[in-house]
Amino acid sequence: MGRVQGKVAFITGAARGQGRSHALKLASEGADIIAVDICRDFETVNYPMATPDDLKETAAEIEKLDRRVVAVQADVRDRSALSQALEQGISQLGKVDVVVAQAGVAGMKGQPKMQAWTDSVDTILLGTINAVQAALPHLPDGSSIIATASVAALMNSLPYMELGGDPGGSAYMYAKRALSEYIHELARNLAPRSIRANVVHPTNCNTDMLHSEPMYQSFRPDLEHPTREDATPAFHVQQGFPIPWIESEDISNMVLFLASDESRYVTGMQMRVDAGGYLKWHDYHK
Repeated sequence: MGRVQGKVAFITGAARGQGRSHALKLASEGADIIAVDICRDFETVNYPMATPDDLKETAAEIEKLDRRVVAVQADVRDRSALSQALEQGISQLGKVDVVVAQAGVAGMKGQPKMQAWTDSVDTILLGTINAVQAALPHLPDGSSIIATASVAALMNSLPYMELGGDPGGSAYMYAKRALSEYIHELARNLAPRSIRANVVHPTNCNTDMLHSEPMYQSFRPDLEHPTREDATPAFHVQQGFPIPWIESEDISNMVLFLASDESRYVTGMQMRVDAGGYLKWHDYHK
């Protein structure tokens, strides 16, 4: 029997990257999946989002694991649309036990600058709140809520950030920090129902978001058009371990633990999967 056998997981940002990885990991351990993604580009985000075909591929991979899936295109910024997507999934799968709020964007170098700020905050912070609030009326006692933040949320600054120079980039840090506080407060209020709520904080993760020109520019501001080869050595600055990034599956393993009954008494935690990134930053800023 799988570690989440019989559970139904509601996952945002599920079309590719970490979201797809989480969906496949939970499905491989027995969960059915409600997979949601916007599958549409943002004018202020300078790299392409997932596509409808990406979401279809996620669903097909879940079905290969002999699990049920309901895949819906919906914008996490729109609570009504997200609630409808969740209710569509519940109508077919019967319930929801696990929420994985994964959807996010990196608005680094986005224009207009303050619209990039708005789109980033609305997707990361409001999107997490909307996913949780949509699910709360349906969650039975003993459920699990998991939100993805970033080790950047635990840092007051990053070396490449200029005050006021990149609102889309600073919005990423702010929104991840704010959603971490939201989940902490949520955990306090849900504890009497034995519903746990935790945050996972990845470091650099080997996804399309990391491998994008605005991210390369953030790590190599000395170059006008840095390439992956230019940026990869700079990515090491984020970790204590001598690696440029971790893999989506490294985060999915933590998500699986938090979704499973193995973590039945784990709540209100900020779970770092960061290869020593926070320790390195903290030591540097003593």
